[in-house]
Amino acid sequence: MPLPPGSLLELTPQGLYCPAAAAWIDPWRPVPRALISHAHADHARPGCGEYWAIGSSEGILRRRLGAGIRLLPVEYGQLLRIGDARVSFHSAGHVLGSAQIRLEAGGESWLVSGDYKRCADPSCAPFEPVGADVFITEATFGLPIYRWRDGAAVAAEILAWWQGAPEQTSILFCYAFGKAQRVLAELAALGVGQPGQPGAEGGEILLHGAVQALMEPYRQAGVVLPPARPVSELPRGESLAGRLVIAPPAAQGSPWMRRFKQPQTAFVSGWMAVRGARRRRGTERGFVLSDHADWPGLLQSVRQSGARQVYVTHGNSDGLARYLREVEAISAEPLEGDFNAQRGDERLDGEEPAAQPAATLSKDGEGARASVTGAS
Repeated sequence: MPLPPGSLLELTPQGLYCPAAAAWIDPWRPVPRALISHAHADHARPGCGEYWAIGSSEGILRRRLGAGIRLLPVEYGQLLRIGDARVSFHSAGHVLGSAQIRLEAGGESWLVSGDYKRCADPSCAPFEPVGADVFITEATFGLPIYRWRDGAAVAAEILAWWQGAPEQTSILFCYAFGKAQRVLAELAALGVGQPGQPGAEGGEILLHGAVQALMEPYRQAGVVLPPARPVSELPRGESLAGRLVIAPPAAQGSPWMRRFKQPQTAFVSGWMAVRGARRRRGTERGFVLSDHADWPGLLQSVRQSGARQVYVTHGNSDGLARYLREVEAISAEPLEGDFNAQRGDERLDGEEPAAQPAATLSKDGEGARASVTGAS
């Protein structure tokens, strides 16, 4: 469904545009003024005249877009006057510095979620419920089969997997920005890196260069992480038995892997909830941990927004919109535009999303159930 003419936001070839602020939200192409929800590469593109973003994301943005970009850092909850619009950024709980963007002008308010999650995460600020007349929400994991466990429980499984193979190198593949740091922060909360514990000095967790390059902004933000060092700092030929290595998906199958002799491998992603995803990734183990909202989180966020109209982008936008209309009695439509084609924080970090299972939605005691077919 297109946005109604005269709305506070409109769809342009560059993406979502707010005429009142003369600004685009997460534009797809270079524009004079960009409001950035977070620093993943499908939301923050190079070449814009100016970038407005949460200050804690500055280190990541400058590394990815260039040290010389014109960046106007803002704080969560700060009320800004941009053109004729009032604009504020509110925590999305997705990654460091991620934000929902709320715009208000002409007597109406819109909230653009960006990517978000509702689960506790020691590596970033928690999601903040925000009200608006119109809510644009993502639906990356917009099926009832996606229901996340606590991150601490998943981290405990990762720790047990690592410690269960003292004669092997354990290589954990996860996205270089966001997921890698969350895994490390969750492990630190379990004591990893403390004296006498796994990952302590002399046995630090090892990092691929792509992960190492993005660690400093997290440490500067005060996120507690275990000691870690780049694999490249270790002398060639040194035994890596019993060490944990964090690497981006793109490293899998690359010449970089030749250094490790018969490692055990695992992949961390929400897509690991889909049957067959681990096999397609070619790893021995899959851990289900996502930085996007699960099905209950999506529904909770829509309800708490109090929006009279909801537009859904990315993922299962048709299915979530239909459920909101037919079960929740909320006016909702998938938002037309090139959103799925522009999507790519997972792909740009080396992962293709898993094939989505087909789902039939019905109301029951828990709200919805999926009948899953065709998921290999």
